[in-house]
Amino acid sequence: MSAVIPIQVQASSGCTDAPVLRERGQREVFCGLTGIIWLHRKIQDAFFLVVGSRTCAHLIQSAAGVMIFAEPRFATAIIDERDLAGLADANVELDRVVTRLIERRPEIKLLFLVGSCPSEVIKLDLSRAASRLSAGLSPRVRVLNYSGSGIETTFTQGEDACLASMVPTLPQSAPDAAPALLVVGALADVVEDQFLRLFAQMGLGPVRFFPPRSALDLPAIGANTRFLLAQPFLADTARALESRGAQRLAALFPLGVEGTTAWLQAAATAFGVSAASFEDATATARQRATQALARQKVALAGKRIFFFPDSQLEIPLARMLSRELGMVLLEVGTPYLHRQHLAEELACLPAGTILSEGQDVEKQLDRCRAAKADIVVCGLGLANPLEAQGLTTKWAIELVFTPIQGYDQAADLAELFSRPLLRRMRLAA
Repeated sequence: MSAVIPIQVQASSGCTDAPVLRERGQREVFCGLTGIIWLHRKIQDAFFLVVGSRTCAHLIQSAAGVMIFAEPRFATAIIDERDLAGLADANVELDRVVTRLIERRPEIKLLFLVGSCPSEVIKLDLSRAASRLSAGLSPRVRVLNYSGSGIETTFTQGEDACLASMVPTLPQSAPDAAPALLVVGALADVVEDQFLRLFAQMGLGPVRFFPPRSALDLPAIGANTRFLLAQPFLADTARALESRGAQRLAALFPLGVEGTTAWLQAAATAFGVSAASFEDATATARQRATQALARQKVALAGKRIFFFPDSQLEIPLARMLSRELGMVLLEVGTPYLHRQHLAEELACLPAGTILSEGQDVEKQLDRCRAAKADIVVCGLGLANPLEAQGLTTKWAIELVFTPIQGYDQAADLAELFSRPLLRRMRLAA
């Protein structure tokens, strides 16, 4: 029987039943290929082969900032005019590229074929190609596929599609296996290590992370698995895990002191950790993070913030900035609103917060200008024009590339918002 640990989050219904402005117009977001930039760093023996155009290659190279002499674990198999015209057999060309790649990079244990807008336009069946190649390369290399196309998705859904494609390959846990915790979502290694130490101090385990650092170190899952989502954009992955019998632990996401505490507490409650053990394990880190946030609150309290939809991190970020740093939420836009996964977050938002889902960029730009926000969170394509109009911006993609989860990163997360405001103040002085 699980010990009862009192939840410290004090929330009314907040925005649980708040109306949502749903927009379906022109969007300004990166595509799912962008997720390769952090995923290839996370799974250290995996390779991501995009089947796409030169535009896809330029996008990834630019986003990664990889120098010309580096040897990254991603590349693009270029679809050229002959492929588009049907003059060449794209599958034969793909097999040739993969064979050369594996010969050159023998350390690869997992190869992802990543679909793009061009590969989907010509109806290239990468699922069949992955099965064929995997049969030929097994057991040395496993080949999987997923879509990173930006036709109908936002950029963080690339990670969701990648992890969902891996779920069927995870081993099945034994029917009589003891309960185990799985943390789902790509986290920086330093953040993983911090969470592992906290779980160990609570006496909670075993704990595994997905995706793993090695493609050969796959966690077993089944009815004994309890999983915490570390990222709010993993709807397909969560659904795939639940279809294998795993159970999701509902919680705030681990952003800020409050979110991290509630996230850890959900696991502690599920695994019967006593209130005293939980307090002993988290008190020092929680106090240190609270003190660090207090210094950032001086610059952020009372500042008005406007979120354009981009990463799906918007609602957890808005909760943290509002409740822990005293910022005023003008509008919180998100590409997709998963009410079940965000139920705890919505309950913690201030009542009356304007929520929007999807985007009609011109209408949202009009609302943003009229609101006269102190800081605007948006994509790179909108940041420079808004800066030219006198608004202070924060790039949404930086919030995905930067370690922001956990106690030790709480002040760093807050500083990502205070820094642009201080820069603007100095420029105006």
